[in-house]
Amino acid sequence: MNFDLTPEQEELRARIRAFAATHVAPDYQAADARGAPRPGLYADLAGAGLLGLRIATGYGGLGRDAVSTGVALEELARADFNACYPALNAALIADVLAANGDRAQRDRWLPPIADGSAIVALCLTEPDHGTDAAAVEMRAEPDGDKGWRLSGVKSSIMLGGHATHGLVFARTGAAGPHGITAFYARLDDAHVARRTTTDVGNRSAGRAELTFDALPVDADDVVAGPGLGFVQVMRGFDYSRALISLICIGAASASLDEAFDHARERHAFGQPIGRFQGLSFPLVEHATYLHAARLLAYEALWRKDAGQDHRLAANMAKWWAPRAAFEAAHQALLTFGQHGWGDESPLGQRMRDVMGLEIGDGTAQVTKLVVARLLLGRDSAP
Repeated sequence: MNFDLTPEQEELRARIRAFAATHVAPDYQAADARGAPRPGLYADLAGAGLLGLRIATGYGGLGRDAVSTGVALEELARADFNACYPALNAALIADVLAANGDRAQRDRWLPPIADGSAIVALCLTEPDHGTDAAAVEMRAEPDGDKGWRLSGVKSSIMLGGHATHGLVFARTGAAGPHGITAFYARLDDAHVARRTTTDVGNRSAGRAELTFDALPVDADDVVAGPGLGFVQVMRGFDYSRALISLICIGAASASLDEAFDHARERHAFGQPIGRFQGLSFPLVEHATYLHAARLLAYEALWRKDAGQDHRLAANMAKWWAPRAAFEAAHQALLTFGQHGWGDESPLGQRMRDVMGLEIGDGTAQVTKLVVARLLLGRDSAP
């Protein structure tokens, strides 16, 4: 069993860490204050290859495997948690489009994602349907020979305030998952109204409510085929849950690293405060929890790359990593005492940002339910 990254993955880690420290980290807190990313951020992410991690080189991407994608996102999260959302969405949605689109669709859809001219959002959640995603109510009505018209509301859409395109789920048939179709649609259209939310964290990521007023979508922008979108796309969530876990771990690890540095440098009662077990032992505990959660997330990504079932590890990581990351970030802040409580420190912002992924993309309850069914079997699980 080899836990080492390949030389190519180590090169990617070093390159993304250097890029993020220079081009991303300096604006982390300022972006939070103004509630928007700096102009040019998405272009910089694309230039570094972060929007084309999972896109084949023939379409302008890097063509990296799942483990490498996790490495890149973990490093980016150390600099700016919210800068990970466009890269995460690009990886997840590009995988879906590549797997379910025909050649003409891939030629049309994938290069703009890789080069940053298309910023993508996953438009699934609705005001009355979050965890119960198969209860989608948004309607797609046939529009003669032209295609479809989408009408309804999507809520809590991360990047919804900034995205140019969305993978939008709408009902084209009867109740249940097989009555839902996925569309790759433009969001910067007069038929889509956006309302950005004011949140505890993730303030620059543009979480928004989108109201679709008969948005026209071409027939060749249907993904996988009518009635197939929901079933096909849900298969990608297990993989993205491992990536989400590493984003949380990356941000919390940055806070823990700062806390360990502070424990070495800060003196009280004539010695470094790290010499006091009451301070150092909690940091050790959280470093252990994060290390274990990281291994679980990378196991899931390794299994995906190996063509193995990765659902168990990915869902275990998703319920545990955000909680472990939040608690680690909290302890890091407490380590700084009065100096960690002010807005001049990024510690509080990381804690707020990580908290959001205890909710998004699968709550702890729903991911535990998936794990229970995998371990017990559906007949014996909740």
